Amino acid sequence: MTCGISCVDKTLNKSFYHLGVCIAKHPGYFIIIPVLLTMLCMTGYQQLKYQIDPEYLFSPIAGEGKTERAIVEQYFKVNYTHRFNVGRITRPGRFGRVIVITKDGDENMIRREVFQELRQLDNLIQNATTTYDGDTYSYKDNCARWENECFENDILNLDALMDDIETGQLNLTFPFMFNPVTWDAHLFPVFFGGTKLTEDNHVISVPAIQLVYFVTADTKRQDAKGAEWEETFLRVVGNAEDSGRFKHISVSYFASRTLDHELEKNTKTVVPYFSSTFLLMGLFSIITCMMGDAVRSKPFLGLMGNVSAIMATLAAFGLAMYCGIEFIGINLAAPFLMIGIGIDDTFVMLAGWRRTKAKMPVQERMGLMMSEAAVSITITSVTDFISFLIGIISPFRSVRIFCTYSVFAVCFTFLWHITFFAACMAISGYRERKNLHSIFGCRVQPMSVAIKEKRNFLYKAIMAGGIDHNDPDNPIDNKDHMLMAFFKDKLAAVINNKWCKVIIILAFASYLVGACYGITQIKEGLERRKLSREDSYSVEFFDREDDYYREFPYRMQVIIAGQLNYSDPLVQEQVENLTSTLEHTSYVTSRRYTESWLRSFLSFLERNNELNVTVDDEQSFIDAVKEHWLFPGNPFSLDVRFNDDESQIIASRFLIQAVNITDTNHEKEMVRDLRKICKDSPLNASIFHPYFVFFDQFELVRPVSLQAMVIGAIIMMIISFVFIPNILCSLWVAFSVISIELGVAGYMALWDVNLDSISMINLIMCIGFSVDFTAHICYTYMSSKKRSPKARVREALHSLGLPIIQGSSSTILGIVALLLAQSYIFLVFFKMVFLVIFFGAMHGLFLLPVLLSLFGPGSCLTWTGKDDGSDAEVDDSLEDRQLEKPFSQSYYMQYPTMGINGPYGSKGFLGAPYKAYGVDEKDLGLGTSGEDSSESSSSRSQRGQQQVAITEEEVVIRESPRQRYEDRWRRSSYQNIYGQGAAQFQAEPDLYGQQVSAEEWRQRLDTHEQQQRQRQRRGPYENYHQNTEMDMQRVRRNSHDDVIDLHATPNSSLDERLRRQSEVPFSGGSGDDSNFRHQQPMPPTAGSVPPGKRYHRRRSSEDSTSRYQRWPANIEERRARRAHSPAHNRPETATPSYAYRSSSHHNLYQPNGKGSKHPPTYQYGDYY
Repeated sequence: MTCGISCVDKTLNKSFYHLGVCIAKHPGYFIIIPVLLTMLCMTGYQQLKYQIDPEYLFSPIAGEGKTERAIVEQYFKVNYTHRFNVGRITRPGRFGRVIVITKDGDENMIRREVFQELRQLDNLIQNATTTYDGDTYSYKDNCARWENECFENDILNLDALMDDIETGQLNLTFPFMFNPVTWDAHLFPVFFGGTKLTEDNHVISVPAIQLVYFVTADTKRQDAKGAEWEETFLRVVGNAEDSGRFKHISVSYFASRTLDHELEKNTKTVVPYFSSTFLLMGLFSIITCMMGDAVRSKPFLGLMGNVSAIMATLAAFGLAMYCGIEFIGINLAAPFLMIGIGIDDTFVMLAGWRRTKAKMPVQERMGLMMSEAAVSITITSVTDFISFLIGIISPFRSVRIFCTYSVFAVCFTFLWHITFFAACMAISGYRERKNLHSIFGCRVQPMSVAIKEKRNFLYKAIMAGGIDHNDPDNPIDNKDHMLMAFFKDKLAAVINNKWCKVIIILAFASYLVGACYGITQIKEGLERRKLSREDSYSVEFFDREDDYYREFPYRMQVIIAGQLNYSDPLVQEQVENLTSTLEHTSYVTSRRYTESWLRSFLSFLERNNELNVTVDDEQSFIDAVKEHWLFPGNPFSLDVRFNDDESQIIASRFLIQAVNITDTNHEKEMVRDLRKICKDSPLNASIFHPYFVFFDQFELVRPVSLQAMVIGAIIMMIISFVFIPNILCSLWVAFSVISIELGVAGYMALWDVNLDSISMINLIMCIGFSVDFTAHICYTYMSSKKRSPKARVREALHSLGLPIIQGSSSTILGIVALLLAQSYIFLVFFKMVFLVIFFGAMHGLFLLPVLLSLFGPGSCLTWTGKDDGSDAEVDDSLEDRQLEKPFSQSYYMQYPTMGINGPYGSKGFLGAPYKAYGVDEKDLGLGTSGEDSSESSSSRSQRGQQQVAITEEEVVIRESPRQRYEDRWRRSSYQNIYGQGAAQFQAEPDLYGQQVSAEEWRQRLDTHEQQQRQRQRRGPYENYHQNTEMDMQRVRRNSHDDVIDLHATPNSSLDERLRRQSEVPFSGGSGDDSNFRHQQPMPPTAGSVPPGKRYHRRRSSEDSTSRYQRWPANIEERRARRAHSPAHNRPETATPSYAYRSSSHHNLYQPNGKGSKHPPTYQYGDYY
């Protein structure tokens, strides 16, 4: 199922191999340079720009609310100093609000004792003094004013009528009434909350009363002074409430700076947990990187993995600050995530190290480790990088800033791990090479040696470890990991059970049903109360506001921009139609709450006909409006904007009152429907409220999140295909990403998480996290050579079961501190990261193995019930059928090539260089931190002992690529014939079947050449004596202790030379390496060895002639030489002739002896 797009994988493996070798040669440089760069980048913290403005962070950058506010401020800019009206503000400004309820449980606030304490509270607030820049002032000195009078809570003037109200002589009429004593116009909906009324709109009871205080904010200095006054307001009211100063009333309070404070508190809340998290992660890493082997254990490397991630995050944040990127409190969640990512890479690299052979040099192990970990850590980093990169194009600045810092952190974590942490691994590798204890640093004995020398139990339990270089494959020193064995033997058996598969699929179906239901319950928008800590004073205020002030929540402005002739009846009708249409929606209350200058002016003219005012033309209309209606004391004067010469009206507005808006979804629907009405109007109308700037997120967060998830899933599929070029694997990865994202989106709603800018950050981030486990499980399963799906499941779980548990556990542990912060923002991070990690682990451990066994390679065995779970290879049966076919006669066959060209030229599943050494090793995806991956070292060593006893000189590690190639080629060929499991590179059956390394052939050729020179210097008698002695010593043993009969196996140019100089003729057929048998049994000759194990491997013509061009290329010259050789003149009775081949190794020749009547046949057999 491989595709031809493996260049990325090959390039990565080659590059990382060379990087690993370079790091092993010079580890000090790769430690010092990252440390210095970290210190340099940390100087960027001096450029910190801390941003806590909620509107700036959580409202869309180009939302409609900001456009509408720009229109309003273009024509009707707020004047806090002289012309302030609370219903016509465009920004929150600087203010303080209190919501007061009774302490005794009586829901009626209209009582004398309550109003007395309300007066005390009002005096306390107005008399509190504040100092700013040497200027001391109180509320009255800095209050917002209307016609030079401070904005006051006139509802307190009801205390003058309290006796009449309590006796029932005076009824309060809702929604407004005039005070007969002070002549104030009381607008009860502004101050009263949760009011209960009679049918005649008389007030029965008032559960809550609100008081509001506004200060000037026209200039930057006024805004700064207002901010300081807010601090004093919060402190004074908070102290009064906490001290129990009031006996009858309970006060909750809020200011415009409250959300700023809460965001800052969120930041400070999580900071103390950094140290505890680092300690917890360090302890976890140390424990999980330890093992029973005291030498191969890597506790300090687990700790250095944490140090590397911390250094990378510090350097990344410092560089981002150097670039002028603003810092926000949410960024403090990034270090917890980066530690989790860094620890995952640590496990991957340690797993790659453990899959290398302990007897190899450190440089070679580092190259192979880096090469093997290249795809795993790169695909993890790239997917995280791309997912955060998608977030940078978000319309919310909070998302952009967080994702920008995270992009820097992901890149630096990746770079620091392949440099700094890799250098630490190299140093640890040198320690392991010297068999030094992982903690104490002293030289210790391997377990096998300790057992032989009968060391005490304590030494074997604590000190023994490493390998015996004289016996590196001893199973005692290469034990399999207990948990890896559990995943392979126990969990795989459960998953391979057909009834368990049914249960897993049913559980997955239930999971999808719950996710789909949860998606239907998603609430959109970031509620203000969720920006505050759970123990914040503002939470009580928001709760009371929702309980008592949702009936009349928003005073909305409708702006009509553009030059219009308001004296035209058609324009007046259009304005009236727009006003009526808005009033008849379910979101707007009746017309009695509407403030329309045009409607009230025309009504005024109808009621006062005696004024004889003419408004037939535009100029007379404007003159009449100015004279009779838009006088300075009338608030309607703030609703009409004239041109410079005041000859035309270029903009106007009217106010409508929202009613019974219950939640964020209702707010979203209200804004959308009211905006649509304005857009459908023939007038250039728009509707606005200061909170609409925040409500815009309700409209954008769903489509933006959906768009990011779809784009992310597509990109993740493409990335997976680039790094793992298998189309079926990419489809399974895309399916898993969609499934996990669906589950996260659905269950987050059931876990009380709204779809807002905070959860959108996590959804984008989860796109990358969802790939980690699933991609590598798919890749490991698909790249397995097992024919049986059950065997593939066992191999995948044996390789990745433990690292999935380690990776998921480390990530969840890294974010536990966010759960303790008591902040909604960080709680969302914990919930959603927990969901994606948990769902990803469950997909990787249970769902994907089941689905792949049912719909992946070899699934027909599962459906037909023929899956016996054997470890047979996919192509075993095909090879067996090919090898059983006999050849009846001589033939010409081109010598097959093995596809190996140096240490990187071979192609396995992806053409990775670490697969080019002829061993049964392959990339197993996301790292395993056990002792081995697809096959444990102990199982390999046991299999090796069953196959052949390897001598000491064969385990010497060759340094040059050529020597490595020859050694691996010989061993892989040996495994093809005698091994129980096939090697990764299955060479085709060659012609003569002898398996001898090229190095050994050259040694034999050199020896023979020296003998030739000596024979030329000696006389004929000495040569004859030497030839006889050679015949007697023709039986020898190779490095494997295998018997090689040079007399009976003439399979190379050397053999032909020996044959021509020996006295015994050769004849008979030769054949393929796996199945060739004698045509007729040959009697043994003197000095020959009894039948035994022989080599089945021959050198190619290229290998034999590229260095030693000794023989002519044409047959005629060879025959001419053979005619003069001693063998040609040999008597016919000596020994039966065998078929021999020329030095080209392709053609067979049969000498025309006297007894040869038929052409020789070529059959398979064990001997020539």
